[in-house]
Order: sequence, then C-alpha cells, then structure tokens
Amino acid sequence: MSTDLSLRRRILLAALVTVVLLGGAVAYVVIAGHRGDAPAAAASAVDAGPGDRVLFRNTAASGYGRVATVARGAEAGPRKLSGLDCVRVYAAAGRGICLRPDGPLATYQLAVLDSSLSVAETYPVVGVPNRARVSPSGNVLAWTVFVTGDSYNGGKFSTRAGMINFATGETVDSLELFSVTGARKTVDINFWGVTFADDQHFYATMSTAGKRYLVSGDVGTQSVRTLAENVECPSLSPDRTRIAFKEAIGGNPAKGWRLTVLDLATMRRTPLAETRSVDDQAAWAGNDTIIYGVRRGTRDSDVWAVPADGSGVARLLIPDAESPAALWD
Repeated sequence: MSTDLSLRRRILLAALVTVVLLGGAVAYVVIAGHRGDAPAAAASAVDAGPGDRVLFRNTAASGYGRVATVARGAEAGPRKLSGLDCVRVYAAAGRGICLRPDGPLATYQLAVLDSSLSVAETYPVVGVPNRARVSPSGNVLAWTVFVTGDSYNGGKFSTRAGMINFATGETVDSLELFSVTGARKTVDINFWGVTFADDQHFYATMSTAGKRYLVSGDVGTQSVRTLAENVECPSLSPDRTRIAFKEAIGGNPAKGWRLTVLDLATMRRTPLAETRSVDDQAAWAGNDTIIYGVRRGTRDSDVWAVPADGSGVARLLIPDAESPAALWD
C-alpha cells in the first residue's frame, strides 16, 4: 500500500468528517454492552483469511464484543476469540472491516484488518455503526452509520453510506452524491446496506420520497438505478444471481421484516423459512444457505441459518454471536 494512497484516503475521510459535522450530523449515543479498551492485536490462532471458518462478533459474557471464528461444520463448538472489539465486523479475501468504539467518548472508527485480524489502518467515523461489507476481492470496504441532526428529518435517524478502495485509492464519501435513475431524488434520500458484485459495482438500499428501493450502483459513473421496491439490507449470493434481503411486512417496517430471496433474472421473490422478524443484513454461506443474527435483547443475539430456496426450517448455527461472515466464499 503506497504512502500516497494512504495519505489521500485519510485526507478524503477527514474531509468527510468535517462536512458531516458542519451539516449538523451528531452521533446518536448508544452505550450497551462491552466498551472495554481491548488491545487491537489478534490472538495467534484467529485469522480472517480464506478458509473453512465463520467470522463473527462474540456476544457471550466472556469476551463480549470480541471478534471470533468457529470451524465450518462445527459452528456450535469451541470458538477462537481475538483481542479485537468490534460493533460490526466482516471480511473477505484476507481483508476485514471493523467498526468499533474510539476511546472513552461516544465516537467510532473504521479499522481496516489484515488476514491475521491485526489493525492495519484506522479512520474516524461520524455516526453509530450499523452495516459493514467487503468486496469479494477484498479491495473495497463499505460502511453504513446512523446519524441524527439532518434538518429535513426532524431529529430522527438518517444514514450515511460510503466506500474506500484500497487498490485504487478511490473513496466514496457518501452515496447520496450519486445520480439516481428510476426514482425521484429528494432531500431526504438515504442509503444503507451495501453489498458488492465486484470492486466497481454494488447493490444497496435507497430510501427517497418515503419509499425504499433496491438499487444497483456503478462507482465509475457515480450512479445508481432502482430495481425493486421494499428491499432492505441486500446481500448478493456468491454466484451473483440472487439477493437475500429483509422485506418489510405489508410494506411497513413497523410490522417487522421477513427474510426473502430475490432472483435477479426473474425478479421473483421467495420468502424464507425463518418466520421471525429479522433486522439484520444477512450473509451467504455458500450459494444455498443464508446466515444472520437474531437478537434476544439489548446485548444478546445468536446466528441462525436457513436454506436459501425457501425450504426447510431455520436452525441455530452459532449461539451468542452476530455479524457473521463465511470466509470460504
């Protein structure tokens, strides 16, 4: 990684922090669970490189908030804990993203992880961490945070979604700057839940004029276009043919969400066998299984798995866990 690229990224992200602060975006403070100052060094047996493991955030009382892995096929068995605290974590192709508290104040940072879960670089993030993803190549990181203070929103939550490309040095400060095709771009536009097809193309949720859309995006043209309504927190399958997402029941998020899979060729929707409301950005474990977190309270959650074709039943995969990433994809 060149010094010039690193410096450029830091300048761009510092500028983003300044712009957001001047715009009145003040982080909504949520203090729940472990906020200890654990060292960033990884335990020797834990890594985020490709292999038959699942990466996740531990929510067991011992080592709460630490990044951990379990062996594929033995997900309920012994877990290996790192020394790294994260609010959200994800990894692909040997690079990871960790959104975590930044010191004793209610501030956060984006930590870039190498394959050993060591922190390679950090950047300030304004807002409460919500979603995190890495492109299949490992080159591009995407994040979503909650912010408050936007004048159009009456003090309610808004989102900020951005990206950083470690191969080219490109930084997308906010998807709100992109042009939109297929819907009216209004002042209350928000984006969240990025998922990657490759380093230049992605899917995400866009909200504008009171409607939520699945959009496909192109970083090169700085544009997105709408594909379908009522699609939130998309997750692209490894074979790039389907999107797993949470669908608001009756189009109303106040009624909860149903995990669903969208076939991109036919746009056919298949509700999955998980019938509980799931407020998460699901992940794929291969092309046939969806994994996701289900909360049991403010601090407690488990990772569950369900077939991607609508058959079968949901099953507990990793107790006391959330924010999963299958490292073999």
